[in-house]
Amino acid sequence: MDSVTLENFRCFRERQTVRLAPLTLLVGENSTGKTSFLAMLRILAQLQEGETSIDFKEPPYDLGSFDDIAHNRGGRGGRAAEFTVGYERQARSASRRQPKDHRGLFTFRKDGSVPRLFRQSLSADDVFVEEELGGDGRYRATLRNDKGSWTLDAPKKLYGRTFFGQYRSILNQTNRYLGRRGDDGGLPRPIPIDGSPAWSDDYDEQFLRVGRTLHFPRFRSPNVFASAPVRSKPKRTYDPARLDPDPEGGYAPMYLADLSAQKGRDWERLKGYLDEFGRNAGLFDEVSIRQLGRAGGGDPFQIEVRKGDGRRKGAKRNLTDVGYGVSQVLPVITELLRDNAARQFLLQQPEVHLHPSAQAALGTLFCEVAAGGRQLIVETHSDHLMDRVRMDVRDGTTGLKPEDVSLLYFERNGLDVCIHSLRFDRLGNVLDAPRGYRRFFLEEVNRSLGF
Repeated sequence: MDSVTLENFRCFRERQTVRLAPLTLLVGENSTGKTSFLAMLRILAQLQEGETSIDFKEPPYDLGSFDDIAHNRGGRGGRAAEFTVGYERQARSASRRQPKDHRGLFTFRKDGSVPRLFRQSLSADDVFVEEELGGDGRYRATLRNDKGSWTLDAPKKLYGRTFFGQYRSILNQTNRYLGRRGDDGGLPRPIPIDGSPAWSDDYDEQFLRVGRTLHFPRFRSPNVFASAPVRSKPKRTYDPARLDPDPEGGYAPMYLADLSAQKGRDWERLKGYLDEFGRNAGLFDEVSIRQLGRAGGGDPFQIEVRKGDGRRKGAKRNLTDVGYGVSQVLPVITELLRDNAARQFLLQQPEVHLHPSAQAALGTLFCEVAAGGRQLIVETHSDHLMDRVRMDVRDGTTGLKPEDVSLLYFERNGLDVCIHSLRFDRLGNVLDAPRGYRRFFLEEVNRSLGF
């Protein structure tokens, strides 16, 4: 995603659109909506895949019920009747099957106590469809391209979940176009509006391309990894378990042990990356797996790390016997560096329990991963991490350019929060920062100097 839009979502009342980049840093005081913003990004990823039933309580985000999500000003202002989220995404290379631009805007209303998708507007290049999924038994859609505009109004049972859902069904069953009214009992055809011409078979392929691009499984948006702010506690000994990823990273030790036992070459590759980060961060020189039985035989195992003094390797020590920061960062860097990693990462305070030097090293790793084609959105309170990103961009050490970084500053204004989209220049300076940005740090510096 290149930009996102939100309105009446949690603490964000006014409609605002902010820029995302390969590396996006979320900064601001506590309780200014940074975690809610990350949750919204994962919701948008699901909506891009054609999901219409969204779990707003899926870990690591629990947004609660509709009343917890829709903006509430209190008093006469009251709670908003609906909230809206949206995205814009630009393809890096346009093709017949991959439009250059596609956008989506999704509005939710209350259904009992939960949010229900009420309206979605989807577009790709010059093709536009707005669907209204009302509760009155009717299905309504507006369609538009460069030839004209049309409307559909029919019983919902004829169309299933959505217009594109029906397109998908027809494509899979007949590999032909949208059904038409007739003796064969086909679907109603779109009706011209505003003097547009009658619906033509020539238009079907254009709208079908929108459906393919935005909803079909083979054109799905990148998969997403979302991490919790606090990861699982280290164990002295691990028992083999299922490899089910979780936001707390509890599966990471089992993934490493399984890789070392079953795929030696892949393990050596990942281990090399982990060891390199550990040395750069000053956390460890080597990570290894100690099998307490036959390798790959389902026996318990331990995670060990080694840290030397430059001349000697040092002894291997159990994960529970070293600093807590090692076990907290290990799941994050494992996900970032593993094969078949997610294309988008939503990371909450990955610097938890890390020394400033390790926080800075994490900033460099984020730059390297983002420069490699993945998208990272990182909520952080670490100045050391941010400063390392600025310097790496300035020095060109990772190939990440100033335009490849977006700094989103969350600023509270009464009951609302405004998100400022800030950029870096080629020297790593933050551009167009509002007065409130880093005010606390400036006041602390003045106080330390006696001003």
